[in-house]
Amino acid sequence: MGSTHTYQQDPRNADIEININGELFHRDKAVVSVFDSGFILGDGIWEGLRLHQGVIPFLDRHMRRLWEGAKALDLDLGLSKAELQQRLYATVDANSMNDHVHIRLMVSRGIKATPYQDPAVTISGPTIVIIPEYKNPDPGLNDRGVNLYTVYVRRGYADVQDPRINSHSKLNCIFGCIQAAKAGADEALMLDPHGHVATCNSTHFFIVREGEVWTSSGDYCLDGITRRNVINLCKQNGIPVYEKNFSVMQAYGADEAFVTGTFAGLTPVLDIDGRTIGEGTRGPMVDRLQALYRDMISAECDRGRP
Repeated sequence: MGSTHTYQQDPRNADIEININGELFHRDKAVVSVFDSGFILGDGIWEGLRLHQGVIPFLDRHMRRLWEGAKALDLDLGLSKAELQQRLYATVDANSMNDHVHIRLMVSRGIKATPYQDPAVTISGPTIVIIPEYKNPDPGLNDRGVNLYTVYVRRGYADVQDPRINSHSKLNCIFGCIQAAKAGADEALMLDPHGHVATCNSTHFFIVREGEVWTSSGDYCLDGITRRNVINLCKQNGIPVYEKNFSVMQAYGADEAFVTGTFAGLTPVLDIDGRTIGEGTRGPMVDRLQALYRDMISAECDRGRP
């Protein structure tokens, strides 16, 4: 198996400093309260970010998504976007980090007076945790690719739990991940309530058919930053791209398939439910989009920090 989040172990991670509400703690001392809303209820939101050449690419888009999720949850972060960006950079600078770093930014509603769901019993400001780690994606993954398994767990309607919110409550994705792992696959392919392909449990899914790039309608998945970047790159470079409904059968018959995510960028998918995709190797469209995405990252780094 070769999960899209497989990474090379780095001994430097043993001594990282983690930021909790503006204070740095060695990873062995970094803790939150058992009364924290995130621990008790999964009441919070998060972002996954990368550090390239001392810069966090697309940080403005991550902040916009975080703030939108916070507004939906009626959660006041207690600081501005600029202040949170400064805290992120202060954390990586305190760790002398510059490249090949993955950052998990987590925000919960805060500490409860008692274990109960009502936000009214929250007695503190939000808990904001920044965990930076040296994480370089497994270089063999680009040739090895990943295989997917279509799971029974669906991405649901917005009036049940809006899949556009990047919340701590990820149980449906975890169920999908477990089912895929039990089937010997690297990641779960998840459908929407109508049986159309929606997304994967931790990445976004694309197929290539006759020179066209297809991804889901986006109605039942998070609008991933890398997902949106790939769609925009296609539009900017004359590659036909469609956000549309399509079936698993159409995915089986694709010429190529790939998944996207902040951690590994674009990763080829070579097998779905035991069906070989295309020629069973990384295809020319994936190669082209990977090159365009690398150029996009470089341009972001050239612009520097905000």
